Order: sequence, then structure tokens, then C-alpha cells
Amino acid sequence: MVEDYLGEAGYRVQHAPTGKEGIAMTTRDTFDALVLDLMLPDIDGLEVCRQVRARSQIPVLMLTARGDAMDRIIGLEMGADDYLPKPFEPRELLARLRAILRRSNTSAPSTILHFGRLEIDRDAREIRIDGQPRALTAHQFDIVAALAERAGRVLSRDGLFEIVKGESLEVFDRSIDVHISRIRAALEDNPKKPRRVLTVRGAGYVFAKAQD
Repeated sequence: MVEDYLGEAGYRVQHAPTGKEGIAMTTRDTFDALVLDLMLPDIDGLEVCRQVRARSQIPVLMLTARGDAMDRIIGLEMGADDYLPKPFEPRELLARLRAILRRSNTSAPSTILHFGRLEIDRDAREIRIDGQPRALTAHQFDIVAALAERAGRVLSRDGLFEIVKGESLEVFDRSIDVHISRIRAALEDNPKKPRRVLTVRGAGYVFAKAQD
């Protein structure tokens, strides 16, 4: 639920079902924040926080169903930036996450999305493969950015319209397949066998998370 909600709010989210997997993930990749559940199936979330904080200043927002004030105190003493007891309103989670990001040195997320050889520079509004810019119209860039920011999630035509807008739904719906075709011609090594922008029959389009 949290992953879906934050994804809809524009965040790229990676989920780890266990504490050990979460710790390993933070050693491999760089994150702007960590939303940490204390009730984990393998090791206690407080231990995860302790290990992460020992080598990283990543902002930590703790979630827990335990209402004991001592847990909250211990969590904050171990380096958590904020603490949210369950059940909670998703909007409060989003507000608290945004607050700790603003207070953090890492509060400004990278404007460049990286997918293997492909990078999407949202500030420059440029897409590069192996450092070489690829020619796309402004509308096509918006479509790619919308898909890439939600990599791994299927977006319908209506969903893309709500994110991109810019022209009437009727015109957008009729032209989306043409846009996707031209995007693939610009970004795919083999447009007839796309590996980046994929069609999900009857559902819409998805931007592949794992790429070369």
C-alpha cells in the first residue's frame, strides 16, 4: 500500500520484505529516504536502523504498530528522523516524508533517472543513451518521463493523459500509439522488439525497470 501510494505521488520506490534485504539494498543503491517498519519477519527494525545509521545519514521514517513510547524514544535515539504509529493516514505519511526530505541534505532528489545505458535528464529535458542525446518532441519526452518515473507500473492511456495532459483526451488517445512508436524508434536498439517501453495488451504501457 505504501509503495503504491508513494509511487502515485511521484516517488520511485523500492520495496524490501525483510530487514536483511533492506540493509543489503541500502549498501547497493543510493536513496533519498528510508521508510522503515519496525515489525519485520527476520530482524527488528530498530536493529536495521542501527546498522543503516552506522554508515549512512539517509533520512529514516519509522512505522510501527507498537504504541510504547519507549520504542519511539529508542528509535529516535538510534537515529530515526521521525516516527509514525499505525494505523496512519497515507497523507500524513507523505507529509512527514516530505518534511524529513526538506530537512535533509539529500532533500533534492536527482533530476536524472538512470536505466542502464539510458538516462533521462528532467531539468535539461533530454534523453541520452551512452551519453548521446536522442531526438524526441516535447510531448514524447513527457510521455517517456511519466512512464520512467513510474518504472515497472502499467499506465493506461487515460492514466498517461492525467499525468501528461497538454492536449485533449480524444486527440491524445488517437495519437498515443504513434508517439510510442516514435519513442521506440529513438530509444530502442530494435524497435520491433522493444526492451524499454513495453505494451501490456489491453492495459497500457510500462517502462521496464531492468535495462541494459
